[in-house]
Amino acid sequence: MDRAWKGLLKSGIIFLSFSLFVYIFYYIDFLEENTLLDSIAWPNIPSVPPPVSLNDTSNAALSNSVILPRPGGGSWLVGDQVEVMIKMFDFKGRPKTHGGDFLLARLHNQTLEAGVAGQVVDHLNGTYSAVFLLPWEGKSQVEVISSVWSNKCDVSFTFMTAHITFTTICSGCLPPTQQPQCNYTDLNTGELWFCYKPQNLSCDARINHFVTNHKPVKCHLLIGQLSAKTNKDIPGPAGYYYKGLWSSLSGSTVKRLNSASAISQCLKDKVVHMYGDSTVRQKGHIFNLILRYIANELDGVTGGKNTVVVIGFWAHLTIFPIKYYIRRIMSIRKAVVRLLARAPDTRVIIRTANLKQSPAPHTMIFSDWPSLQRDKILRSMFQGMKVYFVDAWEMTVAHYLKHDIHPPRPIIKNMIDVVLSYICPPK
Repeated sequence: MDRAWKGLLKSGIIFLSFSLFVYIFYYIDFLEENTLLDSIAWPNIPSVPPPVSLNDTSNAALSNSVILPRPGGGSWLVGDQVEVMIKMFDFKGRPKTHGGDFLLARLHNQTLEAGVAGQVVDHLNGTYSAVFLLPWEGKSQVEVISSVWSNKCDVSFTFMTAHITFTTICSGCLPPTQQPQCNYTDLNTGELWFCYKPQNLSCDARINHFVTNHKPVKCHLLIGQLSAKTNKDIPGPAGYYYKGLWSSLSGSTVKRLNSASAISQCLKDKVVHMYGDSTVRQKGHIFNLILRYIANELDGVTGGKNTVVVIGFWAHLTIFPIKYYIRRIMSIRKAVVRLLARAPDTRVIIRTANLKQSPAPHTMIFSDWPSLQRDKILRSMFQGMKVYFVDAWEMTVAHYLKHDIHPPRPIIKNMIDVVLSYICPPK
């Protein structure tokens, strides 16, 4: 009898320990999710009684700005920080009294093919500060862009048999209806995906998917000019362009491998795995590598000093709820943690989000505000880990070329240089 009670007690302790582990595991994820959501929350703005008019929204054409004088006076020097004060007005010419506008800022000189992203601070009262580093000598233009966007989307899958084709709605969180659903949840990671089941067709008949939404609009807000002379120190953001080349300000040197033989030598004996969406595939075309999209394939990577993993995962999920994206990134991060635990010398490179605007039919996921949210989430989730970042956000903000979900080749070439510099760092 004592032996039976001991066995029962042991089983109970094991069950309670396992339950506590599961509770703590999911509770930590819950707390982190809430912290991440707070970090990207839209600023509190006063409620507007109906009827709501677009005339009450911000109008870039009526807004104004001023470049603040250099602290201490005198000429601007390379390495200084320039601050621009921005005041937003609505379509009736009234000053805005609350924050929440989405502004992008850059300092640039197109003749020198130079540019650097600015940091925008929302003072929550209708005014904003844009702060810039002065990384080069000569004249520069300050430009701030107000992004206005629409993000109404439908995600659809096509099902087909020999004689029937049917399109239905899919999502990671479909609202319940009388219509049955097909469950495509990944059994390994638990990532959710459902489609409304078409009548007279099997869930196995799914063949492809597509997304539709509206195109965003961007408005130029202001342009100003200033000149700078030489100074020694250049503190600043992630990096800047000069003569079309990206230079990092994070302490690493960007190598320029401009020949096929130099790139081949760098990649000799290396195994490069690339995961994510089509913004990663751009690099795959240049490297001529096989692209893999499924995050749980990371568990099949052996890893080691000659193994490189490149991850870029954001563009196709800007149309989904942010919680869905957080869960997906949590799953990927856990796989990266496991990979680095079994092979610490593996190089893991994270490609961040970038600004995007393209003509139809590629406007399916276009809005820079959701992209910025996912960019912040992605950085936060991998912060403090042994990973390397390609700052695609700043590299597209700072460049003079048109924003595109698939950045133009000059920007991609600079991104490739950054990736190769991580794989084969300068000695």
